[in-house]
Amino acid sequence: MPPPRARALRFGVLAGRPPRLWHDGDVTTTNGPQEPAAAIDLLERARNALAAAALPLELPGAPAAREAARTAVAQLEDYIIPRYRRLDAPLLAVVGGSTGAGKSTLVNALVGHPVTRAGAIRPTTRQPILLHHPAEGSWFADTRILPGLGRVTGHSVSPSRPVPAAQAGVEPDPEAMGSLVLVADPAVPAGLALLDAPDIDSVSDGNRRLAGQLLSAADLWLFVTTANRYADAVPWKLLAEAARRDITVAIVLDRVPEGVEAEVAADLRAMLAREGLGGAPLFVVPEVPLDELEMLPGAAVSAVKAWLGSVAADAGTRSALARRTLAGALRALAGSAGAVAAAEREQHDAGARLEANVSEAYAQALERIRSATRDGTLLRGEVLARWQAFVGTGEFFRSLETTIGRFRDRLGAFFAGRPQPVATVEEAIESGLHAVVVDQAAKAAEESEARWRADPAGRQLLGADDLGGVGPGFSDRTAEQIRAWQGDLMEMIRTEGADKRFTARMVSFGVNGVAVALMVVVFASTAGLTGLEIGIAGGSAVVGQKLLEAIFGEDAVRRLAKRAADGLDERCRALLEQESRRFLDRLAVLRPATEADVLEDLVRRLGTLGAPGEARA
Repeated sequence: MPPPRARALRFGVLAGRPPRLWHDGDVTTTNGPQEPAAAIDLLERARNALAAAALPLELPGAPAAREAARTAVAQLEDYIIPRYRRLDAPLLAVVGGSTGAGKSTLVNALVGHPVTRAGAIRPTTRQPILLHHPAEGSWFADTRILPGLGRVTGHSVSPSRPVPAAQAGVEPDPEAMGSLVLVADPAVPAGLALLDAPDIDSVSDGNRRLAGQLLSAADLWLFVTTANRYADAVPWKLLAEAARRDITVAIVLDRVPEGVEAEVAADLRAMLAREGLGGAPLFVVPEVPLDELEMLPGAAVSAVKAWLGSVAADAGTRSALARRTLAGALRALAGSAGAVAAAEREQHDAGARLEANVSEAYAQALERIRSATRDGTLLRGEVLARWQAFVGTGEFFRSLETTIGRFRDRLGAFFAGRPQPVATVEEAIESGLHAVVVDQAAKAAEESEARWRADPAGRQLLGADDLGGVGPGFSDRTAEQIRAWQGDLMEMIRTEGADKRFTARMVSFGVNGVAVALMVVVFASTAGLTGLEIGIAGGSAVVGQKLLEAIFGEDAVRRLAKRAADGLDERCRALLEQESRRFLDRLAVLRPATEADVLEDLVRRLGTLGAPGEARA
């Protein structure tokens, strides 16, 4: 139910009495002065934000929120912003109703001659016809209201020159469908225009949408129904919307058989009261024969015509009616925008949830790679065998002295021998590291896809695509990054060993050999190994570390090992981050969270915005 003040205003308008005028500070609102630019700016920003709310994820409630955004944008453009700018513009009364209710016949009767076509073939009104007083054509010739509809000038049929019924009225132009036909007619009272809308339950989807658009752009509704169809569901859905928005509605009950007028009218009044429209005027049009032009006799609609004339004749009544309808539209707008803002937030939350799924899966993959390159796992199998062949036999490990000085003496014997080529160790390390990275990336992809498939939003974004393994080119990129990391290590060693003393110590072993030793030091801790593997891996680490300490010194080895490990981490992180984009790039359809924040802020501000000059509680 509308608030007490709105109900009082409604009853005053419907009774033809000008309501009490409200003031906003020292500004009287009778003549509809323009509001401050800040209010218009707020409405335009709301329109832009709602238009941008695409809501791409098919979450529960998303379709309804998209429709709410679409209708809110349309009403802002078609009615709210234009009416807010010019409260003194003529009222627009839209004649709406169900198929065959007699809307066009009523409009023709109100002006006293055929203007719109009426007939048995449905849909009848394909092109909305707007009738206005000749002096007020400028209000409607531009796109002040309904800017999305074109304008076509029509001509009224002169009452002094009757034509056959088949030719009566304005003929729709097939090339101008979706346009307003503007007809200037002196029979229309100044201050008010009549718009004959398509059927609200038309068989044409386009007509139904257009009818809803026109009703949303109206200052008041002249709702036409019949004695045998007034209880239909579709009209009552729209009437409930009118009550919610506090729109002035007049009901025309058409084609009422003689003798049942009181009974049918009483039942309809009771239904209107239950929907919060008990104060709406109800006009009963009896079932009477039409003349040769399919016209009702003037007496049948005299009460409707008098009521419209009384509304149009009083500037205070028109201003108050426009202000009340606008205030109701603003309240409805705040509610619709709030629903869209909530849906926008849900979209962002769903996107954040999906992003977290992927980020977590790939972060865990990076951690597993880091563990595999720290716990000795990479020194199993072929890598360990080739390293052992490169530096010597198991006997070499067992006879290794722990002091650096003695180790240097043993190095001379080693350098004098012919160890296996270092390239074989590099290849084994590259192969093993490559397998670990690719395997963990594949597991992250499998986990990400599984979690997205379990989420309706994720399923929509994945569609029929299979992202459960590594993407094209990942294996090659991984091999390239491993080789680049190995190159980084050799460059580090060259830089660290630029001193001639260091260079001499590396001559026999070679930069590649020292780099391999550094890789072994990075990979070979004993965590996760058991039995004989511990001894072998431990010996591997000792050999590598003692060799490096003999060349660079203990502090430098620690620094080099950390830089090497950090460099590998960074390259693996970059690889996995790039690979995760296969999922995350699909979230680009979502707007940033800041857009949801903006819309929520606009909703709060819209809730405090009233019609021009309306006092706020």
